[in-house]
Amino acid sequence: VQLQASGGGLVQTGGSLRLSCAASGITFNRYALGWWRQAPGKEREFVAGINWSGARTHYADSVKGRVTISRDAAKNTVYLQMNSLKPEDTAVYYCAAGLRRTGDIYVTIDEYDYWGQGTQVTVSS
Repeated sequence: VQLQASGGGLVQTGGSLRLSCAASGITFNRYALGWWRQAPGKEREFVAGINWSGARTHYADSVKGRVTISRDAAKNTVYLQMNSLKPEDTAVYYCAAGLRRTGDIYVTIDEYDYWGQGTQVTVSS
């Protein structure tokens, strides 16, 4: 199983980035997907999640209205479109996949089975 995240970079405050995460080795529509982030010295935190079909999404309050998570089953890829970026969004961003169980969208680390390697997002002030 591999989750390959990409799209990070350096952007100014107010700018945009789109992160991508290509999955291989899993049956894509059997997994809920999520994006998490970890800033230096802080715990990993939930950013956004999407259910197996893409019909439902959930966002952390800190990013609500500024980010959009989506998934493309044809490409086995999940995306995170981030707009109006702020310096506090600076972190390593991780994609994750959690097998469908009783839940629909997962917001805790333990619910995810596989993690990508992370991509750095830096927002300059």
